[in-house]
Parts: sequence; structure tokens; C-alpha cells
Amino acid sequence: MRTTRTTTRIGVATAALAATALALTGCAAGSSAGTAASSAPAKAASGPAIDLSGVCPSTVVVQTDWNPEGEHGHLYEMLGPDPSIDASGKTVTGDLYANGKSTGVKLEIRAGGPAIGYTKVASQMYQDKSITLGYMSTDEQVQFSGNLPTTAVFAENDSSPMSIMWDPKTYPDVDSIEDLGKELEKNGGVVRYFNGAAYMTYLEQSGILPKKVLDGSYDGTPSKFVSAGGKDAQQGFATAEPYIYQNQVAAWGKKVAYKPISSTGWNPYPEAMSVRTGDLSKLTPCLKKLVPVMQQADVDYLKAPQATNDLITRLVQQYNNGWTYDSKVGAFAAKQLVELGLAKDTDGYIGSMDEQRMQDFIEKATPVFAGTGDVKSDLQPSDLFTNEFLDKSIGLGK
Repeated sequence: MRTTRTTTRIGVATAALAATALALTGCAAGSSAGTAASSAPAKAASGPAIDLSGVCPSTVVVQTDWNPEGEHGHLYEMLGPDPSIDASGKTVTGDLYANGKSTGVKLEIRAGGPAIGYTKVASQMYQDKSITLGYMSTDEQVQFSGNLPTTAVFAENDSSPMSIMWDPKTYPDVDSIEDLGKELEKNGGVVRYFNGAAYMTYLEQSGILPKKVLDGSYDGTPSKFVSAGGKDAQQGFATAEPYIYQNQVAAWGKKVAYKPISSTGWNPYPEAMSVRTGDLSKLTPCLKKLVPVMQQADVDYLKAPQATNDLITRLVQQYNNGWTYDSKVGAFAAKQLVELGLAKDTDGYIGSMDEQRMQDFIEKATPVFAGTGDVKSDLQPSDLFTNEFLDKSIGLGK
């Protein structure tokens, strides 16, 4: 999952930089390391002070899997006023806030993808033990469960926005990815995607998409999709591409239809907050207090994302590495996360993971990663996650 997402974002950035009619709009500006953000999300006092100083590291370090974006909003929501931006290191550090007050520790958020040479988050976490938590999708957890085991403690999003999109005017009767495959085969179209995507291996192996329609030549730019005139389909993210293609790709400028990959049965928890499995016991006192703070930050972001999206936009501008993102896309992402049920209360509260769903995914993913990863023998759901730190009183519906 991570490989496909990172290269997707690279391609979008490349398109934005290209001086063509197909460029995705965006802006970027350089900044020296150590500057402070001009502002940060407003932190209204709405509850008792929470002290993390006695149980958590003095700086809680979180390794993300990509540049700042709306899907990461829950993290940036926790930054207090005037965080310090290291533009060269692609990190931002500030007081970790909860209920409008400092918790007594710092929060350092590190960009992933190009900022770490496209290293997998699991590898980065094991190379750099100063990292407290990292973004891990269930598919990568399974893939590296042997030598780089991680345990997810909070799933801020319940399902991935990874989708396949198509032109609804060309294929008006398509209502599923399986239907799309049949129509593409009939009309000589293809699904363009990044080569090596684990989900596509699953879609082919399960017979949902015929091999004939698979095209692993996607480079992230909109040019091939546009030039195909609606004949071809393409991978994308439900939280970005539908808005971008309609509003920021002038050569297309209309709606796209899409279905999440999760609708096919390939349904990992995306970007779950995770720790090195061997550190779980040591971090338990911290996680008991910190995970509910993350839950509340997720709820606060999804209910009022604008200030945090403005901060994300400023970070993107100052990191200035070709990635383009603005508050309009961020607002669309936050809306989609809720409206599509990608972020939702599960079991009545936000952030929980389901044991049976994990078991089902292990059974689907293990054959996909056979010979390509390091899947632990007799892998169990309990190897991958725990819900023990979640506060059941925190949710979008509370």
C-alpha cells in the first residue's frame, strides 16, 4: 500500500511542477530550518489538563509515511501554538497539546516518503529508535511481521482512500470495480496503476480484474488518463483526485467516478499509529494517556479542520520538495473521510480495530506477500494490534 501511495504523490507533484496544461496547481516557497509557523491550530480549553511528562518521552516522535496532508490531520491537530519548522529536515516540533493545554512534552512530526528516501516506515522505526510511533498500514505490518514487527494502537482511519477511478460518462452503468473490469475488457481499456501494488496482485489473483486490463505504467501524472478520453481507468485517492481532477486539472475539468479498493475485500487499516512490538510494554504507561489524546485530536480535526489544514499547507510550502497541497484539497479530504466512512466510530468510538477483520486480511495478504516479504509464521491478529489503550467515550458521535 505504501509504495503505491508514495509514488502516486510523487507523480502528482511532478505534474504540478510541469509547465503544461495538465499541471496540477499548487505553490511552494523555501524556508530555512528552525523557523516558527506563523500560526497554528487554535487550541480552545475544553477539558482538564493532561500531564504526559512523567510517562512519555520528553519528545514524542512520530514518523509519517508521506508529506503533510489531510489524512494526517489528527497529528498536526495536536501541535501547540508557534511550532518550530525544520524545512531542510522536513519536520515540525511543538508542544503537544490536549484540551487546549500543553501536556508537558513535545511532539515532533517527521515527513516520510521523499524526506526519508522512500524508506518503509517499519525500516525507519527500527533504524532510528528515537521514533516513538509510526504510520503502519496492515498490509505492510503483515509483509514485515517477521523481522520488523509493529503493533498498531490507534487506527485514526477505518479504511483506506485508495481507489480506482473512471469516467462516469464513458462507463455510466459501472457500480463496482469488478463491473469496471468487465467493461474495460469489452472496450479495450485498461486500469493504469503503479507497478508492484500489492492490492492489484490481490485483485488479479481473486479474479476481480482480468489480467488483460492491467497496466502498471502509471506515473502519477494525469496525462494518460486525459488523453485516453475516458476509455481508461486509473488508481487514485478518494480524498484527493476527485477534487483535483475536477477543479485543478484544466484538461479534464469534470467529475470522475470511483470505488475504494476496500470494497473488493482488500481492506487494511491505513496508516495506523503503531509502535515497535518489542517496545509495547515499555511504552504502555505513556500509551494509556497518549492514545486518548490522539483520539480526541482526530475527532477535533474532522469536526473543524480548517486551521490545521492551513498549517499543513504552510508546512508543504516550506518543505518545498515538489509536493503540492492546499487547504481546499485538505477540506475535501476531511469531508470525504467522514462522508465515505473512511473515518468513523467503530464499536461506538473512534480508532478501534477488529480481530476478525484482521484475521481475514492476514489470510488474503499472506499469499500476496509469499516470497516478497517476511511474513511471520502462524501470524495472528494479536501480533498486529491492540485496542487496550482506547477511550470508549471518544468518538465523532459523542
